[in-house]
Amino acid sequence: MRVLLDECLPKRLKSELQEHAVTTVPEAGWSGKKNGDLLRMAEGRFDVFVTGDQNLTYQQNLRDTNIAVLVLAAGSNRFGTLKPLMPKVREALRTIQPKQAIRIGA
Repeated sequence: MRVLLDECLPKRLKSELQEHAVTTVPEAGWSGKKNGDLLRMAEGRFDVFVTGDQNLTYQQNLRDTNIAVLVLAAGSNRFGTLKPLMPKVREALRTIQPKQAIRIGA
């Protein structure tokens, strides 16, 4: 699975998804891009966009894209807060489909 990790999330989360090809937004050269632009640019290059932006699914129409979205919902975007969510993230990555959004919370 080709995963794009949003810049609002810690880069260290990549180590929790070693079985996938994970690229961060800064590594892709897309720092500072808005979510709609990110989704359009990621389409075809990535299968899933992982973000901590709780509003993304309300602001973007995923039916217009061919990418899936995982939204991580936790008390903060710090690595220690998000790491316990990673087993659920790995599970979701096995089944998520394009145009689908899944919220994973603590």
